[in-house]
Amino acid sequence: MAVTADSGSAGAVEAVFRIEQARIIAAVARIVRDVGIAEELAQDALVAALEQWPESGVPDRPGAWLMATAKHRAIDLVRRRETYKRKLAEVGRTLEETAPPPEPAEPDDIDDDLLRLVFVSCHPVLSTEARVALTLRLLGGLTTDEIARAYLVPEATVAQRIVRAKRSLAKAGVPFEVPYGAERDARLASVLEVIYLVFNEGYSATAGDDLLRPGLCEDALRLARVLSGLMPDEPEVHALAALLELQASRTATRTGPDGAPVLLADQDRSRWDRRLIRRGVEALTRASAVDGAPGPYALQAAIAVCHARAATYEDTDWAAIAALYGRLAALTPSPVVELNRAVAVSMADGPEAGLALVDALAAEPALKGYHLLPSVRGDLLARLGRTEEARTEFVRAAGLTRNARERALLEERAARTGRSGAGTGQ
Repeated sequence: MAVTADSGSAGAVEAVFRIEQARIIAAVARIVRDVGIAEELAQDALVAALEQWPESGVPDRPGAWLMATAKHRAIDLVRRRETYKRKLAEVGRTLEETAPPPEPAEPDDIDDDLLRLVFVSCHPVLSTEARVALTLRLLGGLTTDEIARAYLVPEATVAQRIVRAKRSLAKAGVPFEVPYGAERDARLASVLEVIYLVFNEGYSATAGDDLLRPGLCEDALRLARVLSGLMPDEPEVHALAALLELQASRTATRTGPDGAPVLLADQDRSRWDRRLIRRGVEALTRASAVDGAPGPYALQAAIAVCHARAATYEDTDWAAIAALYGRLAALTPSPVVELNRAVAVSMADGPEAGLALVDALAAEPALKGYHLLPSVRGDLLARLGRTEEARTEFVRAAGLTRNARERALLEERAARTGRSGAGTGQ
């Protein structure tokens, strides 16, 4: 039965569109061959839903309704073009004779369209930064602010990159397809980075009321699996799939019943998904079977394996994790990697050793507004018994995060540290 307008149809439209946006844009882009126009048509479908659902009620299959509406508008657009006959031949004569299906008939169709969308957005006509920003916008439905937070750059910079990227793709007439051979290999690094960042945004949202956005994690994991089947001889493809499988195995334990974050030390490891852990280890084994030194995703997956194999937080091989972060920092230098290494060093060699590494990062411009820097520092200070300093750092971290759940956790840690005179573990 359709939901009536007074049940919150406007909210339902926005929620469904957020989930279905990438699939709609991908399916429409296959018809119009222009990602910018595809995004506009998807937005048109959203507007139509906002106009009609309050009166008619939310349909039983709202995602299918949005998809069908966007496709119909795409077909109308193609028909209006001067090059109608040529475009019609490209998309299939059935478009002239029948209405589009309400949704893709097979799940693989969705995967293929999303994968095409990722590769189009990662075309070499764009800069690396533009490729990532555009794909995060189209695939993950992330706002420019969320992308800016993920990359630690101004929001205006991201907005400009996205606008210019759409124009560049349209001007170059980039085909909506998965490339092959050398061209595909050239785009692979950006594709992997995009999938990785989409997963991370779902795993720990930069803003909003929820810590997790499971839909993004599911899309990223599905794309990683599809890509590993498409490119079986690429070790970093398997390594990324391994990393995401292993990270996803902990998702159910990362929040409590009320949605509040649960720290790694406090998670119930018996609830970690052993099937996903097994899949992750198998994928990492496939990556390791290919000759050559491990890449950044393989090293991160190896770190995740260390966590997965530890029966308890205390049993974790922190020395091995610190060493892996050291190799990762040498391969892909990053202040965020160094911050993670500092945490591992603090667990292996004590909080004082970790604090020295964290303090060395204090002047890093990229970490100026990064809430995890004062959060980690607060934890280390608390472990050293410097509770007043720790409380100040937790308060500072709470003021920097845009995620309501993380802010509440940090504020609670600040209050608890001030009351008890002692901090809590990571």
